[in-house]
Amino acid sequence: MFRDLAEGVGYAFAYGGVGIVLMVLGFVLVDVLTPGNLGRQIWIERNRNAALVLCSALLGVGMIVTTAIATTYDEFGKGLASTAMFGVSGLILMAIAFLVIDLVTPGRLGATVVEREPHPCVWVTASSQIAIAAIVSACIA
Repeated sequence: MFRDLAEGVGYAFAYGGVGIVLMVLGFVLVDVLTPGNLGRQIWIERNRNAALVLCSALLGVGMIVTTAIATTYDEFGKGLASTAMFGVSGLILMAIAFLVIDLVTPGRLGATVVEREPHPCVWVTASSQIAIAAIVSACIA
């Protein structure tokens, strides 16, 4: 029993580590897609627009990782690799969705997202991130 518990905890740390790495990549992705320093805009300037877009990316990554874990392969290594691959795929698709929205809407989406005044495009952008995560999650299951 103790061995099973220890193995489960080890798996939790491994999958948790992959999840953390993917969330860091999500942070970096949003930072690259928006002008200025994202950390400063959220934590120092208290920019709610930027925070909402970052939150949607992090929640999206969490959805993908959770689905990948819940439907994982019986073999630990394959499951961990699958989780990482689907997570990276989700991030790439989220970036593509961001760029497509930027392409088909007026102005520069990245600049609008980090404006101090609330902007409706932030909700559209955040929703697209969650929708992409749901699509990727459905592909896993």
